[in-house]
Amino acid sequence: MYDEIRGIISGKSQVSHGANIRAAINYLTGSAKSGLMDKTDKRFKNEETERLKKYIEDQNLWVKDIDLNKYISEGAEQKVYLKDSRSVIKLNDAIYYLSWGDYFINLLLNNYFFPDTAYNLLGFFENEAVLYAVVEQNFVRATEKTDLRHVEQFMNLNGFQRIRNNDYFNPQLGIVLEDLHDENVLTNNGILYFIDTVFYLN
Repeated sequence: MYDEIRGIISGKSQVSHGANIRAAINYLTGSAKSGLMDKTDKRFKNEETERLKKYIEDQNLWVKDIDLNKYISEGAEQKVYLKDSRSVIKLNDAIYYLSWGDYFINLLLNNYFFPDTAYNLLGFFENEAVLYAVVEQNFVRATEKTDLRHVEQFMNLNGFQRIRNNDYFNPQLGIVLEDLHDENVLTNNGILYFIDTVFYLN
């Protein structure tokens, strides 16, 4: 699995809906200036955002047909809208990440580990000077409350150990997966669906 993850991150391996995500990563990597400041510097993400906007313009990736009247909910990092009976649209400003590149890698990892709730990057949206990635995801209706003990059992079987609260770490892969509470992991007829993941490479 380690080699598969390395392949996904490097672009040598593919995941579902990964082409648009990989293209954005490749652009940001290729357009980065030599000697660019460290990601922990707040100016890094600002500069990266401006480069990403140029890419969006060049590739005509602005999404303009989001029906904001179909708002469902929001968290600290994203707003959720119903697209139709089968899917939702999520606007994510990558606030949990030091860089857009890290956010895009999170999408790839989600699509590898949880293909049933894979993210399809449709494009980008800007509102009140905030840039959002626009992703589509299958709509999951919960039929019962998620038992977090089942989440932990599932994660343990896949090599992840709980490190605090609802956060997990896979020491072999060097991957952290955070915030797996019962609003981010839904249960439908006894099956767990991970609808809102926050992956980090450690």
